[in-house]
Amino acid sequence: MSTRVTVPSLRAMKAAGQKSVCFVAWDHHMASLADRAGADIVSVGDTVGVNLWAHSHPLEITMDELLVVAKAVRRGVHRALVSADFPFGPLQRGPAAAVDAAIRLVKEAGVDLVKLDGAADHPEVVETVTRAGIPVFAQFGISPQTSLKYGVDYSAASTAEVPEAMLAHMVAEAKRLESAGAVALNFTNSGPIVGPAVVEAVDVPVLGGFGGGPWLDGRIRMVTAAIGYDASLVDQAPDTYANVAQTAFDALVECAADIRGARRLRGQK
Repeated sequence: MSTRVTVPSLRAMKAAGQKSVCFVAWDHHMASLADRAGADIVSVGDTVGVNLWAHSHPLEITMDELLVVAKAVRRGVHRALVSADFPFGPLQRGPAAAVDAAIRLVKEAGVDLVKLDGAADHPEVVETVTRAGIPVFAQFGISPQTSLKYGVDYSAASTAEVPEAMLAHMVAEAKRLESAGAVALNFTNSGPIVGPAVVEAVDVPVLGGFGGGPWLDGRIRMVTAAIGYDASLVDQAPDTYANVAQTAFDALVECAADIRGARRLRGQK
């Protein structure tokens, strides 16, 4: 696990049939653990605003907030590629604003990739950022809008039989993003029908988080979701790889009891 991951090595993994692992992290320690666990990409997602600062919507996060987190994650990662989302705004304002934002993320936070959500609607931005020498992780996928366009129930669009026209549309979008220079694709709600067709159609790796599955070249998972970090999991049995929330809660209850009982605190010199 000591060899550093590169953009070409991601592509080589796809060619060899090896799955890529992308963990979403928001702080130094979680990023370091994800890196040591063998992540190929550690991603700073725009959902950090909701999950770390309790914003009401991911669109509220600012570039300055994202940079704070991206810097912390970068310092914890030594092997994996570090990717960071754009906040809402630069992509929508066009190529010039997008390049400026990408340069900030690379120069100030040291990220290796920039992830553009909704990239399928802005292939010209993908191309411009790529020309600036910054690798792009481009997101696209099945949305309520595309489901409506092709007369498919969105709640079942990723798993049910889909019209040939819809499948062709998704394949065409993936090819267009690859042609624009994207080095990896994030396919949302891919499903076991459209997903494999897109994977087959492009040479760059296709990863998925929400609505993804083993039919893709890799998966995206929030570290906090994987380990059961959410405070609500103290009150319910989680379907996660651990229940860190319960462990942390129990430890804090015990620590509080030691403080009230005037006892030595563990780990304190």
